[in-house]
Amino acid sequence: MTAMLERYEALVATGELRVDAEQAAAAERLDRLQRELYKSASSTGLFGKLLGKKPAAPRGVYMWGGVGRGKSMLMDLFVHTLDITEKRRVHFHAFMLEVHALLREERTKEAGDPIPPVAAIIARNVRCLAFDEMVVNNSADAMIMSRLFTHLIVNDGVTIVTTSNRAPTELYKDGLNREHFLPFIALIEDQLDVRTLNGPMDYRMQRLGGMATWHTPLGEEATAQAREAFFRLTDYPPEDSEHVPSADIDVGGGRLLHVPKSLKGVGVFSFKRLCGEPRGAADYLAIARAYHTVLIMGIPKMGPDRRNEAARFVTLIDALYENKVKLIVSADAAPEELYEAGSGHFEFERTVSRLNEMQSAEYLALGHGED
Repeated sequence: MTAMLERYEALVATGELRVDAEQAAAAERLDRLQRELYKSASSTGLFGKLLGKKPAAPRGVYMWGGVGRGKSMLMDLFVHTLDITEKRRVHFHAFMLEVHALLREERTKEAGDPIPPVAAIIARNVRCLAFDEMVVNNSADAMIMSRLFTHLIVNDGVTIVTTSNRAPTELYKDGLNREHFLPFIALIEDQLDVRTLNGPMDYRMQRLGGMATWHTPLGEEATAQAREAFFRLTDYPPEDSEHVPSADIDVGGGRLLHVPKSLKGVGVFSFKRLCGEPRGAADYLAIARAYHTVLIMGIPKMGPDRRNEAARFVTLIDALYENKVKLIVSADAAPEELYEAGSGHFEFERTVSRLNEMQSAEYLALGHGED
């Protein structure tokens, strides 16, 4: 056995992880990939290394499943125990920002197709490229991914290991110009082993340790509790909160919605940004599809003078609820007290019911997008 499988089985033996057949199968596949990477390196030979020749890329792995099923944990074990120097672990959103920056630089050279040289730069001194949370939220990413990853895998000999909350066929579903993205899905299915992790244990939600998801009244304590939930879900160090990455998601019609904090499928928004500005169902549906957990900060009490905000809030919660998105908030009152009078108050009662259900253990145990 390699260190990967030894470490995984040790965690199960000590009770830190529970027995999970799908997880164990994925661990065995990653263990085998480690051995394949070691073997391919030794088969290149000294002469090939002197010429800078890369060994053939072993087949990669695509792990997908609902939130908290252990995908990131397995990825961490794989990368940490992979005893080669030519490896890189990066969050997918940060990687695509890097790609667009490199493409802009190459286009200034006016030297033809920028994709091959960008792929070569990324592949330099990298044999295994590991991504956490592969997700495609905009047409700009969708348009380049098939060609870029074809070069990385086929031409540059890079093995890809990635996690995602969605099956390959569900990536960028209903996105703008999705037909240009379909070759990338075919590439995944052809070049990567697809492994499903949808066991019953939601490890990430366990990290909340019974923490409430509705924090009231507004103030420093509620903000601190919501922030603590974010860091438990993402592993991002609290002392570095100012550097949590942001994102821009495609909401259709060529529009992008800025997400102030976006990490590992968790998005953080202010109520003012989501409901105080003119937005519609398309915006909220894009958020619900992009994030398994949404934090909304600063939800106020609303009266007749805020009927527009209340109506948008109803639409937002409908989208989150129907896609089984987990919701964590800081609010000025309990759901029943948010909108007690005003136009649309009757419709808001359904939202109150949904907000209460979204705090239940039964709802929190559901997978993202699960029917």
